[in-house]
Amino acid sequence: MQNIEFKAELRDFDAAVAQCAALGAQRIAALRQEDTYFRLADGRLKRRQGITEPTVWIYYHRPDTVRPRMCNYTILNDEQAKLRWGTCSLQQWVTVTKTRHLWLMEGVRIHIDRVDDLGDYIEFEAMVTRAFDVKACHQSIFQLRETFAPILGEPVGVSY
Repeated sequence: MQNIEFKAELRDFDAAVAQCAALGAQRIAALRQEDTYFRLADGRLKRRQGITEPTVWIYYHRPDTVRPRMCNYTILNDEQAKLRWGTCSLQQWVTVTKTRHLWLMEGVRIHIDRVDDLGDYIEFEAMVTRAFDVKACHQSIFQLRETFAPILGEPVGVSY
């Protein structure tokens, strides 16, 4: 799967929630998530655990850049991850815990994240499909960046 994504620090959490509502975005859920990142020779791997969702493993390739970027990823369950990487211990790198407020607007997921010990962030994630190509994804993210500009902090080019 592919998406185009953009992350930034968030200056005003409540204003971001209000902006989503004003735009008519659909509030999907507030999720408590723990992401554990593992070191791999090729690509990146994180295990996402939540209170109400099943554990998933996300294997992905994405450049570390502050502008909107392409991410290629595969989502696996525990059994698939075990088959892919075996039963040996993967080298844990870091664990991040956050509360994610998930919104959806015209095919773009908006994540308003409160990350423990780091602060507040926002991420726009546009899924590339046949009906929503790479150019359309970039346009949607550009429009959201413009709309949210007054409350965005510095762009973020790495995982949090």
